Amino acid sequence: MKNYMIGYYGGNQPSSKEEGMAQMGKWKAWVKGLGEAIVNPGAPLPVSKLVTSKSVKDDKDANSMKGFAVVKAEDMEAAVKIAKSDPFLENGGTIRVSEMMEMK
Repeated sequence: MKNYMIGYYGGNQPSSKEEGMAQMGKWKAWVKGLGEAIVNPGAPLPVSKLVTSKSVKDDKDANSMKGFAVVKAEDMEAAVKIAKSDPFLENGGTIRVSEMMEMK
């Protein structure tokens, strides 16, 4: 089995604390439902910087990466199936699935 990173991009912020808690509840249930497939449930990324060799800027792009998770799956198709079940998609966000190459 290979590891795949699920990257979260864009999406709508909850309009209330209650909505945020409901979204978090769905996400926790999704993670729990993945069982052994979850390698790292990840974390939200509320603040980002864009760093180049010449500058550092605040990342204010509405479609910037908002978080990540790592799952294990047989192949890309299986990893995409996992991503398609992620409740983050209900919030208008986009998910990028990337195979993680093991470095030895």
